[in-house]
Amino acid sequence: MIKSLLLKISGSLKFFIIILCIYIIFAIFNTEIFIKSLYAFWNLFIEIIPVLILIYLLIFLSNLVLNSKKIIEVIKNASGILGYIISIIFGILSSGPIYMWYPLLSDLKEKGVKNSFIVIFLYNRAVKLPLIPMMIYYFGINYVIILTGFMIVFSVINGIVVEKFLTQKK
Repeated sequence: MIKSLLLKISGSLKFFIIILCIYIIFAIFNTEIFIKSLYAFWNLFIEIIPVLILIYLLIFLSNLVLNSKKIIEVIKNASGILGYIISIIFGILSSGPIYMWYPLLSDLKEKGVKNSFIVIFLYNRAVKLPLIPMMIYYFGINYVIILTGFMIVFSVINGIVVEKFLTQKK
């Protein structure tokens, strides 16, 4: 009975229960450590809550404005430097699980979209716009600008390289 109950509990809930038990043990045996840890948690929570609100707001707005069909329609009709820029922007703005994009990107490829645009789109999904405020908070704005810049530049380089390899193959 207990074993079947434990199998039904998710990993994150098990982790939460373990942490809760540790806190209870410290509360019983060493109240000073318990109070210090609660105080540290509360201070961290108060520092991070404005950033988390901003992140959720950005996620909400990007999901409200963009959907996969809009993105695909625009990339399908793009070409040249504009195509690179659009692929970068939509890659950064896209959200959701990556596997949901594969059928749509496959459809684009069948309709003649260059492989480089698809590579750039996929590569720039690593730039998580909603997480940028949190990255700035922890690493500083210079780090975030340099990292994001490198990711964008290398996405274009990778896109061009993949396009060259795949066109030589044919």
